[in-house]
Amino acid sequence: MVGRVRNLLFCLLFRFDGGILKENKSSYRNLFLLFFKGLGMGAADIIPGVSGGTIAFITGIYEDLIEAIHSINFLFVVYFFKGFFDKAYFRKSYEIFRNIHFRFLIPLVSGIVVAFLFLANIIGPLREMYPTYSAAFFLGLVLASVVYVYRSISEHVSFKIVLMVIIGVIVGIGVVSLSAVQTSHSYIVILFSGVITVCAMILPGVSGAFILWFLGQYDFMLGVLRKAIALDFSQAFFIVVYVIGGIVGLLVFARLLSFLLHRFRVMTLAFLLGLMLGALWRPVDIIYHFPSNFGITVLTGLVGMGIVGMFCLFSGYLKKDVQR
Repeated sequence: MVGRVRNLLFCLLFRFDGGILKENKSSYRNLFLLFFKGLGMGAADIIPGVSGGTIAFITGIYEDLIEAIHSINFLFVVYFFKGFFDKAYFRKSYEIFRNIHFRFLIPLVSGIVVAFLFLANIIGPLREMYPTYSAAFFLGLVLASVVYVYRSISEHVSFKIVLMVIIGVIVGIGVVSLSAVQTSHSYIVILFSGVITVCAMILPGVSGAFILWFLGQYDFMLGVLRKAIALDFSQAFFIVVYVIGGIVGLLVFARLLSFLLHRFRVMTLAFLLGLMLGALWRPVDIIYHFPSNFGITVLTGLVGMGIVGMFCLFSGYLKKDVQR
């Protein structure tokens, strides 16, 4: 059984995704790099106020991520079942399936899932016990990320670009200034939450976890995840419904982002930069209303900035090493 699983993963990682990739040292390093970036994205996505899309941006995989999501086409399932009536559809199903970017998605998603499972029982207590220091840490993360994203469009600054940044800032401030709404935890609400929040998770500066909190589902879903980790699956169907909603929203939204990045790349990046700047309002507001030890607050902010810096350096080092 273990051997079959290994062979299946090998096929998905090395034989699909547009051709055969040799099983060599650089390939494994690239997979590890993607898994490592997935850990960073998962850690960010589970924290209200931080975006996994930001981590994808600073590690240089944002556009690859959008394209990988765009490559997912569930028509292969339809064609597979049609193949029982017309064998020609089996071939069509295979062609669609092999063009999905598994080599990119499997290690990245694995890292995200591992981060979610590991941090589910840690994030809540930290936010409750140290709100100011947590906010300062998030502020440092986003500030450093803003600098990184700005460098990608600094050579194209114009009136239109500045305008897009301003619009992004306004939208970002508007989103993070929302107050939580009181809603039920029905399957329909959870499905809708999955659609909205998973889309937000791939937008730099827009925290999917914060949107989930705004919809009144964050603590509930975090509790469901904790129960599942403790092998209590009494509410596990909520996770299934949330994931289904997330997949639906992600596939549709990724296509829109892919189109925008191809047709209006610089302007889209400028808007995303504005979103990140606007999102800074949230941690700043927390620090202002819950003042604590100034030295520790500054230190935690610098730690957040340092982590982003090291993340970028380590990511760049691994990427260069892989390309040798």
